[in-house]
Amino acid sequence: MTQTQEAARTRTFGWTDPAEHASQLGRRSGLEILNAMSSGELPPPPIMHLIDAVGMRAVEGSVTLELEPQEFHYNPLGSVHGGVLSTLLDTAAACSVHSTLPAGVGYTSMDLNVKFLRPATIASGRLTCTGTVLQRGRRTALAEARITDSAGRLIAHATSSCMIFEIPGA
Repeated sequence: MTQTQEAARTRTFGWTDPAEHASQLGRRSGLEILNAMSSGELPPPPIMHLIDAVGMRAVEGSVTLELEPQEFHYNPLGSVHGGVLSTLLDTAAACSVHSTLPAGVGYTSMDLNVKFLRPATIASGRLTCTGTVLQRGRRTALAEARITDSAGRLIAHATSSCMIFEIPGA
C-alpha cells in the first residue's frame, strides 16, 4: 500500500484473489489456514489490505490482529471510524471461531454487539485486537474481541455469535 501526505491525499493498494482462501476450506482446518496467512504461505484476505490490518497471530480459540491508525481510517470527528474498529472486532472474533473448526466446516457471523469506550487516533499508537472463543457448540459459537491501544487502554469491546455449518462439496 502507498499513501501520500500531500494536500490532496491518495491511497493505492492491491489484493490477491480471495478464491485462494476459499479453495483451502475443504483441505485444511481453520487454524491451519489462519497460520498459513500469518506465515505468508497464503496471502491475507482482501479486507486486511482494505483497512491495512497487519500482524495476525492465531492459536486454537484466539486470534490477534494489529492496526496502525492512519488518516484514511478517520471519521469527520478526527478519530478512527467505528466501522473500521467494528471490522477489526468482527474479524478477530469470527477468526477465533474459525481457528477451532476442522477442514470442511465453515462459519458466518450472526451478530456483532460493539461497545466503543474511547476514541482511537494516530496518537493512540498501534491498536491490538484479540478475539477469543467463549463457547462453541455444534451449530453456534460465542466469541468476544477487545481492542487496546499502545498504552494497554481498552478502546472497544464486542461479542459475536457465529453460525457453524458444513461446507457443501468440501
